Amino acid sequence: MCKTCCRRDGLAVKSPQGFTLVELLVVIAIIGVLIALLLPAVQQAREAARRMQCSNHLKQIGLAIHNYASTHRVFPSGYVSQTTRDGSGPGWAAIDTNTWDAAPGWGWGTLILPFMEQRVITDTLRMDRPIWDPANRDVISNRLESYLCPSSSGENDSFTLRDQSGNALTRYGDPIRVGRSHYIASHGQESCWGECGSATTGLIFTDIYSGTTKTVAIHGNAANVADGPFYRNSHVSFRDVTDGTTNTLFISEHTSKLSDKTWVGVVPGAFTHPRYSTPENGPDAAATLVMMHVGPSGGELDITGSPIIHPMNFPTLHVGQMYAEHPGGGNVLMGDGSVNFQSETIDLILAAELASMNEGEAISSRGL
Repeated sequence: MCKTCCRRDGLAVKSPQGFTLVELLVVIAIIGVLIALLLPAVQQAREAARRMQCSNHLKQIGLAIHNYASTHRVFPSGYVSQTTRDGSGPGWAAIDTNTWDAAPGWGWGTLILPFMEQRVITDTLRMDRPIWDPANRDVISNRLESYLCPSSSGENDSFTLRDQSGNALTRYGDPIRVGRSHYIASHGQESCWGECGSATTGLIFTDIYSGTTKTVAIHGNAANVADGPFYRNSHVSFRDVTDGTTNTLFISEHTSKLSDKTWVGVVPGAFTHPRYSTPENGPDAAATLVMMHVGPSGGELDITGSPIIHPMNFPTLHVGQMYAEHPGGGNVLMGDGSVNFQSETIDLILAAELASMNEGEAISSRGL
């Protein structure tokens, strides 16, 4: 009788057979190949969705900024610090005598909340008092999804502000915790963080075209330095953006994987600390909690002594630069409310041109 069949009722019945080892291995190999082909496509689809969500967040921020400007005739300040030239303010003495940062400290992210469908928070905040006032303590640590990029692999929850040494910054005996943001406002090419106090000797700035330098006396007024739309106590209107809002960077991404940022504002004495160490990197003053710059900027040089321009994802890894975790670049909000994807391979001079609002690069020989 055949080994593989037997007779039953005069019929030949085939005996059941299982998979051979070779067949099983072939099936496993095919499944593995299919998974290997499918996973990148799934990951790309997920990242495309996250990037679109991030873009929508920036569009919402852009609409809020424009609605703020329609109401107040100016764009929101980078942050509000009620100091005068001698470092004093109405009812509050300047706490940080190096930067002249003082109360109340509310940043652009807080100022536009009424136009971000966050009226409940703004009605709860005591904006007539400093950020760190006990009456504001519970509200300023709120997590606001509209200020978070879903592609950021860093933290999303509130964080404790730290001083220059890295210790928790306290007011009224308690650490100050603030809500996180993955979006920061543009100070322009120039920065004015720790140097923007009572310095009278000025800072040296380098022109990106000619290489010539100039010295500017600050006298505590960031407007003497800033060439972007957001800085301390800024009151920039549409007519001040002479390069054109289409050609001027307003808001950019900054992942919390690089450093901590907040929607709340600036607390005098706070410092932003980098999570990566590079030759050009280190803790920077409180203004970098809400703002960034692109460079070149006075006093910011690389290890060769050359001015630094750091567009999206530049390897300086500064606490005061643009940085996103989308493949190839990151989203930026322009002054006209449009959201563009800035490639990390963008021309350095072009990136610097887009950062300033009134230096004439929009009609330069580059044809911008």
